[in-house]
Amino acid sequence: MSATRPSTQRRLVVPPATPQPKPHISLEEWDAKAPLSDLALKSVAAIKAASEKAPLPLKFNVQEDASRPSTPNLRVAAKLGSGSRPSTPVPAVTRLLPSHALDPKAPVQTPQQFYDWFAQIDRSVAHSQEAHFRAHLAMVTEHLATADMLIERIDEVESEVDGMFEEWRSVERSGKSLKDACERLLEERDELLELTDEISSRLEYFQELEHATRMLNHPGESLVLQTDFLYMVERVDICIEYLKVHRHYKEADVYLLRFQQCMTRAMTLIKMFFIGSLRALTADVSRRLSEKDVSATAEMHLLYTRFRSVTPQLAPLLGELERRAAAHPEELSALLSECHTAYFSARKALLVGRLMEEIRGLDPARTELVELTNAGCSYLKHLCMDEFDLFREFFDSGEDQLYPYLENLCDYLYDDLRPRILHETRLTTLCEVCTVIQALMVLDVVELPDELPDELSVDLDHPKPRGLRKLHISHLLQMVLQDAQTRLFFKAQSVIQAEIRYYVPKPEDLAYPDKLVAARKPASQFDIKEKESVSRLFQLSSLDKKETWYPTLQKTVSVLSQLHDFVKPAIFEDIAQEAVSLCRQSLVSSSSIIGQRNAPVSTLDGELFLVRHLLILKEVTNNLDLVWKDAQPRTDLGGMTDTLASILNRTTALLPDALFASLGMPRGHESITDARQDIDQDLKHACQNLISLCAKTPCEPLRDWVDRVRAFDNSRAVPPLTNQPGSVPLLTEQDWARQSAAEDLHAKFVESCECDFRAAVTKLRLYLEDNRTVSVLLTHVREAVVDGYMGYRDVVWNMYAGALRGVVLSEERLKERLSVICDE
Repeated sequence: MSATRPSTQRRLVVPPATPQPKPHISLEEWDAKAPLSDLALKSVAAIKAASEKAPLPLKFNVQEDASRPSTPNLRVAAKLGSGSRPSTPVPAVTRLLPSHALDPKAPVQTPQQFYDWFAQIDRSVAHSQEAHFRAHLAMVTEHLATADMLIERIDEVESEVDGMFEEWRSVERSGKSLKDACERLLEERDELLELTDEISSRLEYFQELEHATRMLNHPGESLVLQTDFLYMVERVDICIEYLKVHRHYKEADVYLLRFQQCMTRAMTLIKMFFIGSLRALTADVSRRLSEKDVSATAEMHLLYTRFRSVTPQLAPLLGELERRAAAHPEELSALLSECHTAYFSARKALLVGRLMEEIRGLDPARTELVELTNAGCSYLKHLCMDEFDLFREFFDSGEDQLYPYLENLCDYLYDDLRPRILHETRLTTLCEVCTVIQALMVLDVVELPDELPDELSVDLDHPKPRGLRKLHISHLLQMVLQDAQTRLFFKAQSVIQAEIRYYVPKPEDLAYPDKLVAARKPASQFDIKEKESVSRLFQLSSLDKKETWYPTLQKTVSVLSQLHDFVKPAIFEDIAQEAVSLCRQSLVSSSSIIGQRNAPVSTLDGELFLVRHLLILKEVTNNLDLVWKDAQPRTDLGGMTDTLASILNRTTALLPDALFASLGMPRGHESITDARQDIDQDLKHACQNLISLCAKTPCEPLRDWVDRVRAFDNSRAVPPLTNQPGSVPLLTEQDWARQSAAEDLHAKFVESCECDFRAAVTKLRLYLEDNRTVSVLLTHVREAVVDGYMGYRDVVWNMYAGALRGVVLSEERLKERLSVICDE
């Protein structure tokens, strides 16, 4: 049976899945996208109707029992019955029915007929026994046929589905191709549109040349005043910048050259319009100024207000020219320079006559130099400020040409002022001239703020850049100030040489201490004011009696005080070095003259004179705040007393190198190249000499006696030449070494302390005046006297078997006595 249905083993072939996931499609979408034909619809309807009436299985078919012949055995048993029971009588109707097909048609009469009938029966029985097999075989055959038919239909459906899948894939491929083609077309369209826009945007720069050329081909005075003119200039400028960046475009250089020519033509029109307007305005103002009886107010109106009235029309045009000249200096800077030149020429033609009249009104030949400087420079300052403000109304650039123009206006006054300054001989006048000029330079024009308020802003879209923000008056007055400073410097040098270096002292200049005694009388009100001014300038808290100063010191302070604020620091440093050095030398030489005048009485006066004036000179140099060359850093010293205290407090009395170590002064072996160091060195030696002189008178006899005693003791220590007894005398047997001589020496020391030392203390107070300053020096003088006396005391303490112990003074008693003398 398996051979009769080979197609039962076939399986539905499922199409392979597509590489890409398939989208889910609903039944409605399928019906919409794949409609069925009429024949297909009829077939579906027939299948649906057949499926609704399913037949019963064959084993339940009732017709089979009716048509199926019964088993012979059963029929025979039924005919024979059981036992000898007679059969049921057959009705008459039954006998009338047709007989069975196997019944003989005629009575059996011969054996052959019987055999034939029996063979027929036998075949019928055999056939009847195999009927259910044949029925089952027919049923199976029918099922196989139905299965084959279904398989055929399934194959047809599969082929149809495969075709549909193939057609769907074809449609999908075709749709994707179509989509890709559409997308490519859209991209190409977008590229073409973008390319078209880019070409159009680029062509706009080239097409602008025709518009600019057409506008410039119809020139006229009113062309630059049209609204489209500046807009055209702006577009041409943009085109120039664009073509400079894209020089690789075809014919870009040619168009760039033509655009530049258009720009040059447009800026030339602006220049011509500005110069023409300026000439017309200048001619009108000049004509009206030449009229008689023109007041000062009318002149100011004509010179400034009339010019400002045209700035709303000209300033925007000039601003465009300035901006383009800054961007293209090679082509347009000459045009802007011509505008500046024309403006300055017009202004100079209008102002020179009026300026000369003002200068003649000042009368330079008779007016005092300071008054002339003040009046003339003030007038020029206001004139330059007015000119600067008016220039700013028109231009925002041109500073390099503006200042030469203003300096040319100032030259008319300088020509009369410079000779007066160069021939001035008074330092005070030259200082006043410098003061006037510096005051005018300080009172300068206030610089404008970086951002103007909203109400002052003219154009917010194109704010006007302010290149000229401030007028520097110092540039204009610098030449006169330099002339005055140069003259002041050379005059100061000549004064230093004549009145300091080569100064010949008069007898009254060296009359010390008489000048100090005379200065103790009450001073006049004028002298008090003068002293206060000097003290305030140099911060001299002591020794401010200027009339007691040596003339060279007075002149040094006077010259340096006048030069300090009027010359440059470097120049002032050089001249101050020279003046201080020469003043120091003159003080040293004058001190020697005073000391030699009436030696040894005046020797102390000479040293006190030198200490007094060197302290003043040192304090002057400290307060001038000079930057000395090769000077070591030092602590700022306050007054003269603090200076002297710091010199002497931390030193030993007569140690040359250690005496001034606290000030950082140079040692004796170091080179002295600075004026301040020279002052320190001279002051150190003067203080040493002063301390020695004050202690010399009371202590010198004691030192001589002690030296004689030590020399005698040293001579006794040498072995005698002879062995005679008594050939070596005793110290106490000498006349000069007797006890009475030692007592007389002590009495003379006490008397000298009471007289000479007291006189020295009085002179110290007279010369130095300040108690603190005197106490600093006296401290070291007392130490020197005590050191000298202690040497004598140590010698006589045990020399006379203690006989003078009650006579000589102890160190504490001597210090107390000296302190009493110093404090009186």
